[in-house]
Amino acid sequence: LAHWVEASGSWAPLVFGALYILGTVLFVPGSLLTLAAGALFGVVEGTLVVWISAMLGSGSAFLIARYGARGWIEKRIAAHERFAAIDRAVAENGLKITFLLRMSPVFPFSFLNYALGLTRVGFRDYLLAGFGMLPGTLLYVYYGSAIGTVAQIATQGQAPRDAAYYVVMALGLIATILVTAFVTRIARRALAEATGSEQETPHVA
Repeated sequence: LAHWVEASGSWAPLVFGALYILGTVLFVPGSLLTLAAGALFGVVEGTLVVWISAMLGSGSAFLIARYGARGWIEKRIAAHERFAAIDRAVAENGLKITFLLRMSPVFPFSFLNYALGLTRVGFRDYLLAGFGMLPGTLLYVYYGSAIGTVAQIATQGQAPRDAAYYVVMALGLIATILVTAFVTRIARRALAEATGSEQETPHVA
């Protein structure tokens, strides 16, 4: 996939974005695609491409659940006891709860997109809550960028940058992990208080 996207040249971000949107709708784990974006585009461009694509893909899944495949989605989430508490909380404060859900990976990303389509959150609030995806997106893109650099060293036999670059990259990765973990912990606690349930088991988006 990476080689195919790279072969698209200047169209690569758009090609990857289209694949990300399609993958989101088809329940492909977002973490895999986000890691790939980091390896392909680097931290800044990769984060931008992923976030925009995730917004479009999650919005599409939300609309499908709300207006297209509601019965099928309801069957899929029937076994998730936590979702009942989430649904009640969303009814009272849709934007806040949806934003916290985006920051705290209580539910897998692809599942959550469809599940929220069954709640009473408005589409505008749902999209605004997408800003809550940025910390996790940045972290996974950073991971992917680091993996891509290691792969480049392995294939070329030498580092493509000087030592200072890797020191800065390592420090940036550590800082991103710490900040993301801190933000996620705060969001999880706030979400638990809002729903009156414990949200201690993390799931990778």
